[in-house]
Amino acid sequence: MPRREGMERKDLLSANVLIFKEQGQALDKVARKDVKVLVVGNPANTNALICSKYAPSIPKENFTAMTRLDQNRAQSQLAAKLGVPVRDVKNVVIWGNHSSTQFPDASNAVVNVGGVAKSIPAAINDDEFLKTTFVSTVQKRGAAVIAARKMSSALSAAKAASDHMKDWFLGTGDRWVSMGVVSDGSYGTPRDVVYSFPVTIANG
Repeated sequence: MPRREGMERKDLLSANVLIFKEQGQALDKVARKDVKVLVVGNPANTNALICSKYAPSIPKENFTAMTRLDQNRAQSQLAAKLGVPVRDVKNVVIWGNHSSTQFPDASNAVVNVGGVAKSIPAAINDDEFLKTTFVSTVQKRGAAVIAARKMSSALSAAKAASDHMKDWFLGTGDRWVSMGVVSDGSYGTPRDVVYSFPVTIANG
């Protein structure tokens, strides 16, 4: 079920939980055990956890929830603020849930200005923007898109899924990206919940 105007991602939980239970069971039954699973349907973190729970023969680390759309939105906000191409902004982090409670974090982000890497906080030099406007804009961007289109984003979500899978298979190189993964307790998070972290990937 797609998200529509006035709905939060959590409103889709009851409608979508059965779908992801069935998908998990199907994966457990017929998929290769090295399959890589990207869950996009909202609420993505919860659905990824459900899918994983019903596919116990597949390693938990093979399940991810997409927070790359949020990361891409965060990068575009910073690039617009600085007047640079989005490709010149890296290491923005989305922490937590793919929802309005997520926390977009630019504290360790970097921008390339004229071939020189500079920290985003230093380049923007506006802590108030980074702590308020930037955070709330990214948190509410999904709702803003729905209000404008009367339906959820399509092409931008597809682009984010493509970005996510490209990095998962080919590696992240000299940067990190955001993915919802099953927590191992890093950064003081509860274990065995799907949480968006900064990740680096090498060798698929």
